[in-house]
Parts: sequence; structure tokens; C-alpha cells
Amino acid sequence: MAVKRERQEMPRQDPHVRGRNFDEVALGYTPEMALAEAERCLSCKKPTCREGCPVEVKIPDFVTAVKEGDMLRAVRELKAKNNLPAICGRVCPQETQCEQVCVLGKKQQPVAIGRLERYVADWELGHKVPPPELPPPTGKKVAVVGCGPAGLTCAGDLARLGHAVTIFESLHAPGGVLMYGIPEFRLPKRIVQAEVDYVKSLGVDIRLNQVIGKIATLDELLEQYDTIFLGTGAGLPQFLGIPGENLNGVYSANEFLTRTNLMKAYLFPEYATPIKKKARVAVVGGGNVAMDSARCALRLGAAEVHIVYRRSREELPARAEEAENAEEEGIEFRLLTNPTRILGDEHGWVKAMECLRMELGEPDASGRRRPVAIPGSEFLTAYDLVVISIGTSPNPLIFENIQGLERSRHGTVVADEQTGKTTKERIWAGGDIVTGAATVISAMGAGKRAAADMHRYMMGEPPAEPAT
Repeated sequence: MAVKRERQEMPRQDPHVRGRNFDEVALGYTPEMALAEAERCLSCKKPTCREGCPVEVKIPDFVTAVKEGDMLRAVRELKAKNNLPAICGRVCPQETQCEQVCVLGKKQQPVAIGRLERYVADWELGHKVPPPELPPPTGKKVAVVGCGPAGLTCAGDLARLGHAVTIFESLHAPGGVLMYGIPEFRLPKRIVQAEVDYVKSLGVDIRLNQVIGKIATLDELLEQYDTIFLGTGAGLPQFLGIPGENLNGVYSANEFLTRTNLMKAYLFPEYATPIKKKARVAVVGGGNVAMDSARCALRLGAAEVHIVYRRSREELPARAEEAENAEEEGIEFRLLTNPTRILGDEHGWVKAMECLRMELGEPDASGRRRPVAIPGSEFLTAYDLVVISIGTSPNPLIFENIQGLERSRHGTVVADEQTGKTTKERIWAGGDIVTGAATVISAMGAGKRAAADMHRYMMGEPPAEPAT
């Protein structure tokens, strides 16, 4: 194997500066950096990187186009499989997917596939590339419930196959978790809106402020549409079940991030903010959402922010990049620490949180070592605000007055892993509503698989062969 130059690191804002603004942290490749990184690709005859992509992007093809300076071809190759590349290039965990199986990564650093994906997608947004030509209409109508990554992907793919698609979104802005759940400094709102506009350019009708379960039941939608895709995510927060969680100043991560994003606290001081200046904030949890919440709190003026997580650094579920960014910005990690109660003042506001110190025992069902409390290790820390970020489940509202749609004991919809087909005829589902909280790209992959199966069904084609 020929020696390749070092991987091109993407420039970022200085941590001492970015910790107090909501501007994007990663600044993107220059054309020279993108070319240098693309030239590291080995152009493998059997590209394992594509196998690691949940939406099967033709990675070597778009990277080769970058290498050859043909950006229009790079866009076409990238968007042949991915309707939302500017989003994926920013929030997809490539390090555990396509880059993890990059052949170059066996002896050197893998090709920065995600960085190149962002570069190509951003180039497209800056050059107003026209959408692809659409086939003649099939006469079939599809309802997509939820305008997040699964719904947008499913809708885009079905529209490109000639179907008439309508998305029903409960909130006043499209994008789902991409808009309300991921902070501006990781995923700017203008990027999400641009990707949504692309899906709309394919002929998809997006209807906002439409709460399915209230304005119409799923059965009523089935009277108007040939098929339905459920992509409503998992927006119902979970809590610890400890004393004090009802105090003022205790938020779920969902509420906290929605206030920050959709309610525009990121534009503070122009808009109201849930953070008191100089507050001490605890974020309970160790995933990407916890990192987002902690970093938002810092930017909203908190004096101190602590990540409180019951396992060790090795078990931290957040992307390594996000945890490193948080630490660089001054957020303190209190590991092997588990809350037991939240204490309030005489006015009903948070004033402190009691925690136990933990140690790791044997692995649990997830494969991670189980945290075990150390008796007598309780301690108190003063806090003004606590954010709970330990997981979510699907909102039950959509399931009211619906029969035949099987759900798991966790409240998620039971659907075929390969096709997204549910137990109710003509309804498919994908993303967090099926898996529980997971990644944006996994939701997109589910939306893509469901779209392919819905198309086969509506066109009277035989189902796909089961995966071996």
C-alpha cells in the first residue's frame, strides 16, 4: 500500500470563543483541503466503506468525482442515495460506520468520508443545483407522518419514484429532531431548511401544525392515501423517578433543547432563555443529547456545567468528537456518579442534587459493565438547573383509537427490520418510533428501506427477498 498523506483535519472555532456563541463549531474544508483528502482514497475495487453506510451512498464514486474536480458529478453520485447529505456530513457518526471499515484505515487514518460529504453538499447548496427530473406520476398517494430524518428520506425517495407524497408535521417548523433537537452550533437551521426545501422541490407537500391523532386518526388517513409511513420519532422523555424531579428548574433534554432551538433561545438576549446567568447546571446522561444540552447551557450563560453519568468514560455513548468538544469548552465530567434526589428551596426551585458514587460491576444486557452504588458515598452539589437526558420513547398520542398496530413493551412500533412494514395493513414505520432513540442516519436508512417496500407494494411488485 502506497504511503498516503495525513488526514486533513477540519478547522474549528477556538474552544474559548465558541463556548459562548452558537456559530457552527466545525468550519468546513477549503477546496484545497477537500482535494487533498479525496486523493487519499484508494478507489478500492471492493469498497467496504459503502457496506458501512446505512443508506448505501456510492462513496468511492462521489469521492473520485471530487478528486477529478467534477463537483456536479459528485453531487449527483452523493444524492443518488442520500436526500440529506449536508445534514449527514455534520451529524452522522461516520467513525463507527463507513470510516470504520475504510480499507485505508487498516494501516493509516481512514478517509474523512463525512467531511467530504459535507463539502460536496455545501458546494451544492452554494451553487443551486437543479433537482433531478421526476418520472410520470403513478397516481398513488402516500401520507408520511413526521418531518424528521426518517420521514424526509422516505418522502424524498417516494417522490422521486413518481408518487404524490404529503408529510404531516405536528410542530410549526419542518425537520423534526433536526430542527428542535440538534443545536445551531452543530447543525445550523439554514442547513436543515435547505435540505427540507430540496425535498419540497421534488413535489412533496409539507403540512405543518398537523397533529395526527387529533386532526385525523391513522384509519382516517388510510381512507385518503394508499399507504402511510410513520416517522414521528421518540419525543416522550424518560425521567429518573427520584424525589425532586417536579421542582422548578428541572427539564427534560427534549424540553430544554426545544426551548433553545425552536423557541430561539440561541438568539439570546433577543429572545428569552431558560438559563439564569451564572447558573450552575447539571446534565444527567452521557449520550449525544446530553452533550448538546450541556454545551447549550454553557452558551446560554451558565457559569458551570457538569455532565453527570453513572458509568465511566469508556462506556460513554456519545460520539468521541462531541465529548471532546464539550471538554475543550470547559464542561466538567462527573463520571461514576448517579443522582438519588433533587433538593429545592422554599420557593420550589432547584438548589442542589444528591448523588452516589458508583463502581463498575459485571456487564449488563447492553454489554456495558453495570454501575453499582458504593454504600455511604452520598454527596450534595449545589445546582440551579438540572437537565435529564436518559432517553425517550414514542409519544402515545398517535396510537389513540388505532387497532391492529402492534407495539413493544417499550411503546415502540413493531416493524420488519428490512422493510419497515408494520402489523397493520398499508402502514410502514421507521426511525426512533421503531428503534427508540438512535442516530439520524439509522432513521434515514429505515426511511429508505420502507420507501422501497412501499413502492413495490403500490406498484404490485413482489416483495424483496429476505436478507441473508
